[in-house]
Amino acid sequence: MNVVLPFSVKKLVSFVITPLVMLCLILFVEFVPDNPKVGYTFCVALLMAVWWITEVVPLAVTSLIPVALFPLFGIMDGRAVSATYFNDVIFLFMGGFLVALAMEKWDLHRRIAFNILYFTGTSPARILLGFMLASFFLSMWISNTATVMMMLPIAMAIIKQLEGLMNNSSSSKFSIGILLGVAYSASTGGMATLVGTPPNLSFVRIYHIYFPDAPEISFYKWMLFAVPVAIIIFGFIWALLYITFRPKREEWRDVDKHTFLNQLKEMGKTTYEQKIVFVIFTLLALLWISRVDLDFGLFKIPGWSNLFPQATFINDGTVAIFMALILFVIPSKAVKGDRLMEWATASKLPWNILLLFGGGFALATGFKESGLSLWFGGHLAGLASLHTIWIILIICLVITFLTELTSNTATTEMILPILAGIAITTGMNPLMLMIPATMSASMAFMLPVATPPNAIIFGTGKISVSRMARTGFVINLAGAAVITLMMYFWGDFVF
Repeated sequence: MNVVLPFSVKKLVSFVITPLVMLCLILFVEFVPDNPKVGYTFCVALLMAVWWITEVVPLAVTSLIPVALFPLFGIMDGRAVSATYFNDVIFLFMGGFLVALAMEKWDLHRRIAFNILYFTGTSPARILLGFMLASFFLSMWISNTATVMMMLPIAMAIIKQLEGLMNNSSSSKFSIGILLGVAYSASTGGMATLVGTPPNLSFVRIYHIYFPDAPEISFYKWMLFAVPVAIIIFGFIWALLYITFRPKREEWRDVDKHTFLNQLKEMGKTTYEQKIVFVIFTLLALLWISRVDLDFGLFKIPGWSNLFPQATFINDGTVAIFMALILFVIPSKAVKGDRLMEWATASKLPWNILLLFGGGFALATGFKESGLSLWFGGHLAGLASLHTIWIILIICLVITFLTELTSNTATTEMILPILAGIAITTGMNPLMLMIPATMSASMAFMLPVATPPNAIIFGTGKISVSRMARTGFVINLAGAAVITLMMYFWGDFVF
């Protein structure tokens, strides 16, 4: 999220100081004497970074700066920079989000959550695990903000029941654990799939921009690496929250074991629409995972895309849009003349995020075309003298704590081109740098302003900033360590 500064200070920094710094750099500093585009791109990037951090204008508006300034400074042709704003990654996000909107429209996400909670049980450890599992699973496929908004009323209902069974101090302590568990597991679940959180999709596209001939990072390949990482971090968070916030045994009073079953009964029988959307959602996930060959080392399962004459023409965006289109075709039985998805619901797509993606892709392309990423790489080449594991850990820690104050997508899109340049200059595997940075952008657990899930549960008034900061700080450090070790050992095997 944005840095909390008085608006007058934001305006001064964004509209006066930054343009003056840009002007001085353009007039008096030669980054590369025979290539002024490096300096121009640096100035544009500086302006975007400041505006993204201060949010003096909406993030999506800042993302349009390359369209205006890249052609004026001669960095990129206007047509070329415009083309970077719409690509297969955008369609992957659109298709996945349309299926998520269909789940929300027909209340399928609530039914899934109640089933998970009913399955896990009603002891303190199981209740916490149930809420966290539901948030984790749903945020793999729908936005973490929507997940927490949906889980919060369910959590508050259980918290209210606990307050009636236990004394105030014990129930309020455990309530903090439940609420933090919902927020933190939603952020962690988003790491596990490409569509779980915007930084993951930003990485895929920026990686392709810089290394177009490298093997594709497919949905399956990402999950093969990211799911184990997310599960380990999820397990650590669950253990930490349970140990920290569990009620005393003598004060615990069991929640009615039929609570979640009763909630399911109140929803009524599974509707026709819920069944069909669930089938489409399941098919989409299976098609994403099985599109390319599944290599298990001892044996390989051919991907279904090999059935087509031009298998390489098909990508995850193709699959996402194909399945999303089906939603607009199948009629609804509950509402006459309606279909599983209609434009009134589809128009809720977060167009601002799509523009933010586009701005990041344009900036990354500008970094590459101007030579700025190689300039950064040359000046930071000294990092190569460190052991790889220390380089990864430094990247993880820097991004983790930086994203506490800035948009995780904007942070990713500013940092990844620089890391790509370092990899090219030093000869390191770019994935060793770019993937840890991408995953660390989701590790913002300390501050209410760091990410929407944190802000939503902080809005309940049951959690103090200091409590969230203390708990989140421990998870931030643990997350950086897990990502570092998993990238160094497991990532080397997967990629």
